[in-house]
This record gives sequence, C-alpha cells and structure tokens, in this order.
Amino acid sequence: MPERASAARASRAGMIPEWLSRYDRQWAHTDVIAGATAAAVVIPKALAYATIAGLPVQVGLYTACVPMLIYALTGASRVLSVSTTTTLAILAGDTLGMVANAGDPHMLATLNATLTALVGGMLMAAAVLRMGFVADFISEPVLVGFKAGVAIVIVVDQLPKLFGIHFPKESFFHNVAALIGNLPHASPGTMALAFASIAALVALERFAPRAPAPLIVVAAAIAAVAVFGLRSHGVETVGAVPAGLPSWVKPDPALALALWPHALGIALMSFTESIAAGRAFARNDEPTPNANRELFATGIANVGSALFGGMVSGGGTSQTAVNRRAGARTQCAQIVTAVIALAVMLIFAPLMALMPHATLAAVVVYYSIGLFSVAEFRAILRVRKTEFVWALTACVGVVLLGTLAGIVVAIVVSLLMLAHQVSNPPLYVLKRIPGTNVFRPASAGHPDDETFAGMLLLRPEGRIFFANAQRVADKIRPIVQDADAKIVVLDLSRVFDLEYTALKMLAEAEQRLSANGTVLWLAGLNPSVLDSVRRSPLGESLGEARMFYNLEHVVARYRDTVATSEVP
Repeated sequence: MPERASAARASRAGMIPEWLSRYDRQWAHTDVIAGATAAAVVIPKALAYATIAGLPVQVGLYTACVPMLIYALTGASRVLSVSTTTTLAILAGDTLGMVANAGDPHMLATLNATLTALVGGMLMAAAVLRMGFVADFISEPVLVGFKAGVAIVIVVDQLPKLFGIHFPKESFFHNVAALIGNLPHASPGTMALAFASIAALVALERFAPRAPAPLIVVAAAIAAVAVFGLRSHGVETVGAVPAGLPSWVKPDPALALALWPHALGIALMSFTESIAAGRAFARNDEPTPNANRELFATGIANVGSALFGGMVSGGGTSQTAVNRRAGARTQCAQIVTAVIALAVMLIFAPLMALMPHATLAAVVVYYSIGLFSVAEFRAILRVRKTEFVWALTACVGVVLLGTLAGIVVAIVVSLLMLAHQVSNPPLYVLKRIPGTNVFRPASAGHPDDETFAGMLLLRPEGRIFFANAQRVADKIRPIVQDADAKIVVLDLSRVFDLEYTALKMLAEAEQRLSANGTVLWLAGLNPSVLDSVRRSPLGESLGEARMFYNLEHVVARYRDTVATSEVP
C-alpha cells in the first residue's frame, strides 16, 4: 500500500506516467504480445513510408522507435501507435520534393529535420493555446464514417501489393480502375503468398486467438523467402536496411520560413489522425484521450523524431487497430514496439530485407477490414438519419478527398446541420394530463389532456439567440392569433440562454400583445435567464408579478385571475 501511494504521488508530480504508476502485472503478457504484433506491421510500413517521402529507408526505422517511445511516456491514449502514416508520408514527400536537392543527402536530412521539428513545435504551441477543442467537433458518427473511409482507402492502397502489380497512384477511382486493368499482369507467386498469409491469419484468429498471428505469419513469410527463394518467383521484399543507431540531426531555423505553411498542414493532419484514431479505439473502461495533452504528446514526439533522424509522425489508424486487436492494455505495448524497432536497427536489419510486401499488405488489409462496421452504420441510421448522413459524408469524404479533407468536410457538414437545427428550435403548445401537474405537448393521441380557457401555454426549447429569434417569433404569432387567448404563457424551462436579440424580440412581442389586450407571462426561468430578463426592458414591462417559478404556479395564478376576473 505505501508503495502504491508513493507511485500515485510520483505520477501526480509528473515524475512517471500515470499508466505506469497503476500498472497491473497481469497486463504484461498481453502488452508484450500486442507490442510485438504491432511491430510486425509498424516497422515494415515505416520503411515503406520513408521511401514514399523520398527519404532513406532507415529514416522509417527511426520513426518507428523514437516517436513511439516518447508518446508512450507522454500521451494519454493507451493503444495509439505513433510512427508515421500514409498521409503524413505523402505530405512530407510533396514538401521535401519542392525544396530539396535530390543529389544532396545532407540537405535532404536537414530539411526533413526542420520540417518535422516545425510540425512538433506547432503542435506543442497549439497545446499551450488550448486548441484541442477542435477535436470536440469530431462526433461519434463522424468517427464511424472516418474509420470506414480509412478502411476502404487502406485496402485499395494495399491491394496492388497483394497481386504484385504496379501503377502510378492518383485518385481513388483511378487506382481502382488501374488495379482492375492490371490484374492480367498479376504475379502468381505474389498472389499465392498473399492469400496464404490471409488464410493463415484467419486460421490463427479462429483456432489460436491468443497467438500473435501477424508476427507468426510475417516470420513464416520471411523464412519462406529465405528457404524457397521466392524472390526468383516475382515476390518482392522490403530490401536492404542499414544497421546502427540514428545520428543527431540539427534542424536549420533559416529554412523555417519556406517550410512553415506546409508544416502547418502536416501538423493539422497529424493531430486529426491521432485524436481520431485514439478516440476511435478507446474502450469504455479507458479514459478518453485529452485533446490538449494529445497535442503536446504528439508535438514532443515529432521534435524527438526530428532530432534523431526520423520523419513527421502521428497516430496510425491501421497499426493502432492491430495494437488493439492484439490485446494492448497500456502504453507498455508501444514501448515494446519501440524496443523491437531498436533491436532491428542493431541486430535484425538483415532479416527485414527478406520481408515480402505481399505478406505485409495481407496483414494490413486483414486488420483494416474490421474498421468498416456495417452494424455501426445500421445502429446510427436506426436512431437518427441526420447523423447517418454525417457518417456517410465522413466515409465518402475520406475516400474521395483524402483523410484530412474528408474529415474536414464531415465536420463542416456536421456544423452546418447543427446550425440548421439551432436556427429552427421546436415550439410546443402544452396541455396538462388530467389529475396531475404534468404538462406535455398537445397531441391528437391525448384528446383528454386539459386546456385552460383564455390561456395559451407555449414551450420553446433550446437556446434562443440572434440566429433563431425571428423564427421563434414567426412560429408564435399564428398560434397566438388562432388561440385568441387573453394570457400567453411562455414556459422557458427548456431554454438555457436568452441572447439580447431574443430579449428584444420578446419585448416587442409583449408590446404587440398588450396593444391587443393580451398579457404575456413567463415561467420556469433558470437563474441566468431570469437575471438577463430582469436587466432588460422586458423585465421592466413584466415586473416580478408576471414571472413564475413553474407552470403549477401559473395555473394557480390563472385560477385566482379567473376568480377575480382580473389580469395584471
């Protein structure tokens, strides 16, 4: 007990990560297996992404180690696997290709370090400015669509490797058409190995669910390449990987002016992918990743990557899916992945050269398909069609426009639809259930609900402000005219805020009603709304006598009014 209390105090003081101070030894077995399994996916992918960015393959190996380790010690997500991603590699490659001299490896390394450090600095600055709230605009339906879209993109991106075909990659539909057109040129050896790998993954998941299936399949594939000489049968492998520790790389501040616009876009992409993946794979019994902490953790991971020869990094969706599916419980799994990457640098680099691209693609495809959940789409559609549209928009946006543009489109659509909702708040005519103090919206299904002669009860809901005040007024006016009531009561118990424009609208409505011999009462005002009304001209017109705690008090006052035939 004293040791655990001491660990908790150290965690609060920032000396050790929170997850480490509460670590349960029973988690070690699954964390080690998950970390090793994720390493089988992360390391080869990082090597491939380095080449996509136009960088030496060992840069990918460094990126699978340094950012992974730093994030594990600073980040909040227990399963987020942080190295680099397809999108980040493409963005980095485009940036470096515009300004780098391909014949000068030293300049390329300096540019890469400067770009990566800029991305990290921007993320850390955003954390200091508390800009993580941007992540709150990513709703659960958008996450469902995001994952589904990413699954489609990943699968289409990996399919050429399953068939051993090559073509220049462009838009989604171009890639699909090119894939179909090149199928006659597929490599039989590559296809056989790829589908054997998928079959092995399925069999291991079904009959040995606790086994590190990807790790076993990748090891078997490397052995098959070595023993049977599969490269002579058209099976492509990762190729030579230089061994040794990364060297110190110094960023050049003089290059920042040319790189910062590109770094800003990459930083946004890194954060968007990381927070979306971290939240998408968080279990119910785990804390939801704090956006500002994620900004800082991802930022410092990029700075570390820059200083030790790595490239821009962020949370990878497919590798995080592998990490979660393999049973990761804490960030210890990421440390295991980083340690394995370090071991590959020092000892096992020659073995990595034999890893076949087809098997790697099979692992990625197998685990990515699970990101597309038809059941989740059905559940959203069953509850609310509007949010189903958000999910579809996110999915289609990611597929057609790319990860960043797709998620931005989905967020914009979500905000526009929310704006439409708040611009048209509901307004109900209320009646009372006989013999109770319960008031509910008038309905043809409840013809026996009570009304009160000469009194109209109305209940608006939501915030009433400049964007919807006129709409609310337009809804109220015909109802009041048709009811021909002497007392109009607005039940504001479901209104949490009345903005100045709304107060002015209500004051003008009160004056029109008064001119026609009708009085306005307010009921159910919360403290902040009541305070706003009291300080406005509407409060001066109404006075305390026409503001009530709830509808029960309204009815009691109504009865007194009817009894005395007086309306204040």
